[in-house]
Order: sequence, then structure tokens, then C-alpha cells
Amino acid sequence: MMPSRPQDSASVIRRLHEVAEQIPDRVQLMEVCGTHTMSAFRSGLHGLLPRNVELLSGPGCPVCVTAQGHIDLMLEVAQRHDVTLCTYGDMMRVPGSRGSLESIRCDGADIRVVYSALDAVRLAERDPGRRVVLAAIGFETTAPTAAAALLRAHQLALDNFSVLACLKLVVPAMTAVLSQPRPKRLGVRGFLCPGHVSAVIGSDAFVPVVDDFQVPCVIGGFEPTLMTAAIVALLEQVRDGRTELENLYPQVVTPAGNGIAQRWMNEVFEPVVTRWRGMGTIPGSGLAIRGAYRGYDARRVYDLSTPPDNEPAGCRCGEVITGLVRPDQCSLFGSQCNPTHPIGPCMVSGEGTCQAWFKYRRAEVASRRSRPKIRAKAVAT
Repeated sequence: MMPSRPQDSASVIRRLHEVAEQIPDRVQLMEVCGTHTMSAFRSGLHGLLPRNVELLSGPGCPVCVTAQGHIDLMLEVAQRHDVTLCTYGDMMRVPGSRGSLESIRCDGADIRVVYSALDAVRLAERDPGRRVVLAAIGFETTAPTAAAALLRAHQLALDNFSVLACLKLVVPAMTAVLSQPRPKRLGVRGFLCPGHVSAVIGSDAFVPVVDDFQVPCVIGGFEPTLMTAAIVALLEQVRDGRTELENLYPQVVTPAGNGIAQRWMNEVFEPVVTRWRGMGTIPGSGLAIRGAYRGYDARRVYDLSTPPDNEPAGCRCGEVITGLVRPDQCSLFGSQCNPTHPIGPCMVSGEGTCQAWFKYRRAEVASRRSRPKIRAKAVAT
């Protein structure tokens, strides 16, 4: 039986350092949730970590993992004169090869920011003479809402509504991170699993990560103390040589997850190979519209094919979201690329690692970059 864990912040932090001192080597852990990313930076959690513990931000930001070709596909659809494209606010400023959704809206494209996928259905219902396309991005948190919108459109027999599905699945991304060739100094020793996604798919969904890759997984909440407790649990497993799945967010996450949300997704979508920014194509990691609902697939309705991924020159977002580099190791960070003039999606999204670094750690980055370089002088012998 696991010992009871401390609940107050001071006790959790003390425990964090006690456990880290019992581990002789460096430990890299990865969180795969954009909300965890922002919570960690906002609370200063990185500054509280022991010297031998590093928390990497993985592919958990839905905007950041969207492939460049999918961004260009949204631009192509939005530029059709008879189409209204509906999307979430974070997508508006992501640069594509030919501008952004925000820039082409300024040129006259009909693009609407929605707060619910059902808003797009209501728009199609109110204006049957106008074609409405929902650009569906995100993970298992937003996939059920896209499925609900599609089911509602089918119920209403709307022939002017379709979905451009660019949805992703979290667990295949985690296994892809572990399967990628990585330098010896960059080895993920444990995952802080996403609370929101876990509430939908259930804690049991992470069993293959633990069993197949022998990597610990801990599901944690979003408050700084809850995140720190999850990190402590991961470090205890590393120290003890254990690889287990622990759920420290049982008030929200159950082993089986949300059966209704899963049923909607399974009825409307099927897993397919899809592209990820910086990670290439991953089998079974995307969702495509299946069976009786394919008439609502915007790719089929408009005969679309995804263009190649033309990444912005110098942008290292793909390496950032896989934990290979820190944002400040990108030469564009903070100078050419900033929240006012973003070059990559990691600087656009409110859940992006680059934006989080810019908001909460850029003073540290500026100080490090301004330090004079000390050259060692040769000593005559």
C-alpha cells in the first residue's frame, strides 16, 4: 500500500527535494497537456524543481501540434467565396504558408470564432443558403464536441454543414515521443498525463505506455500543489525502479473514462494515420469521419488534399513540443518571434510553450543571452 501523500504546498515541496536527493542521476519528466504547461510556468514550478529534475513540455498544445499542411488546408477552405469557416480563437493567428486566418479575414474571408462546435451547426441551420465548415482541432477533449455537432447536423439533415477534421489522439503521440531517436541526454523517464483528456479516455488508456515502454505515468490535477505531488510520485517510481500507472486525480478521472463521450467519438470517427508538427506521420493518431457520416467530411465535399508541410524558416516549434529543445534555444525566440509577431504556433497559442516562456521566463533568457562570453586563454608551458 502506497504511503499517504502530503497535501499542503510546503510539505509537497519538501518531499520533492527529499526524493530527488535519493536519485543519483538527472531525471527528465514530460507533461503532455497545455494547461499543465501554463500552470507550471505561471506558478514558477520550474524554479522550485531540484537541480537534477527537469520538466519538459510535450505535444500537449492542440494548436501547436497541428501540422503546417493542415493550417494551409484551413486557409484554402476559408478563401472559398461560398464558405463560412468556423474555428476556435487560438487558430486565428497561426501563420500558414499564405498568411493566417486572421489576415485573410481582413481581406474578406468569412471566418467566425466559435466557443462551441454546436455554434457552427446553429449557424448552418439559420442560413441554409450558406456553406458552413467547422475546423475541428484538438485532442479527446474537443473531439466529443465535434462528434456531437456532426450528430446534430445529421439529425437536422443539414446539407450545408461539414467538418474539416484535424483531430489528434494523445496516447499515440506519447508512444511516438518514446520511439523517436533522442540524444542520450534527452530521455523521458516519466509522463505527467493530461487531466482533461484522461477524464474522457480514462486512466486505463495509458496502460500500454507503461507496459510496452516501461515508463511511469501519473495523472495529476492542474493546481501547482497537485502537479508537484504528481512529479513526486513519478520521482518515487524512478527512485524505486518501478513503472506503474497512478491516478492522483480520482475526483475527475476514472479507469474507464466518460462512456458517453467515447460512444459519440466512436460512432462518428475512426482512427487514421495523420501528420503532426515536428513528429511526421503517426499511425492511428488522428480521427477521420467514418461510415454514414462521410457526407459531412469537408475533405470529400470540397475534394481537398492536404498540401505539404512548409515550415517557417528557422522555426523550431516541432523540436520544442517533443522536448528536444527549449524555446530559448531557438534563434527566433523573443526577437523575430514574439506574441505580437508570432512565427510559429507555440508562440501563438495560450497553451504554447514558447508563449509561456516569453511571458514568465524571458527576463531569465535575456539575462543569459546578455552575459559576456569568457574565452579561455592559452597558457604557455
